[in-house]
Amino acid sequence: MKIVLAGATGFIGNKLIEKILADGHQVVLLTRNPGKSINQFATSVTALQWDARSPGDWYSSINGSDAVINLAGESLAAKRWSKSQKQLLRSSRIDATKVIVQAIEKASVRPSVLINASAVGYYGHVHEDIVTELYPASTDFLGTLSENWEQEAHRADKLGVRVACVRIGIVLGEGGGALEKMVLPFQFFVGGPLGSGKQWFPWIHRDDVIGSIRFVLVNDKISGAVNLTAPNPVTMNDFCKTLGKVLHRPSLMRVPGFVLKLAVGEFAKYLLTGQKAVPEKLLKNGYSFVYSDLEKALRNILV
Repeated sequence: MKIVLAGATGFIGNKLIEKILADGHQVVLLTRNPGKSINQFATSVTALQWDARSPGDWYSSINGSDAVINLAGESLAAKRWSKSQKQLLRSSRIDATKVIVQAIEKASVRPSVLINASAVGYYGHVHEDIVTELYPASTDFLGTLSENWEQEAHRADKLGVRVACVRIGIVLGEGGGALEKMVLPFQFFVGGPLGSGKQWFPWIHRDDVIGSIRFVLVNDKISGAVNLTAPNPVTMNDFCKTLGKVLHRPSLMRVPGFVLKLAVGEFAKYLLTGQKAVPEKLLKNGYSFVYSDLEKALRNILV
């Protein structure tokens, strides 16, 4: 298959490219820095310049491709959420998706599938309910952003393209992501839950994010929203207890909510809340998780 990947040079994307290349697929990478990508992957990929918002020569890569995977979006935790930063969070997701769908529309030979990133933040804070893909969107900032993001992707439905919006949970992996930041205080014996610790923590191992995307890529029965979370979500308390166990450290130093708000601003709200999101669609379609147990996942990454 010829697969076009956008925004795929980060914590998830680099590993995804490696696996897709190993699967024998041809990869075209849309990136702001083609030279860096070519140096990283040698001649294994074709890297094209794009700015994630404008038409360009990269349009030709969509024509005749078999699939498009769009992971583009500014990191939620990159900076404090000023008015301008929140606008960047929106535009980096919605504009990138919009211009990709425009390229698909103009293609004479369209891809058969668009896999577009989204987030479990779509659901907002859910205290008790089990959250499947049918659960409604929250009306808060992330819920509205995620819903609008997915709406842009689903414009490709009318073009005869299968669209899957993968709502990604908290990704655990080596060398980045949320886990890297959470491990540090534990190493200094001051680790513990954020806030009350009762909020749900919808985790997933990075290997299963990549495995799930590859599974959706070739399974034409899967479309619409797809939760990319492990089948066994845990509370923040249980996550930190397990992390402490794996690191042989206590999990006693709770971080009060007001301290977190002082440290990171509005984003703290989403660290102090969560949802018991489960991957119902993946499981019903036969995806087999490599890491469904949290302790096994953490040991794979940290030990």
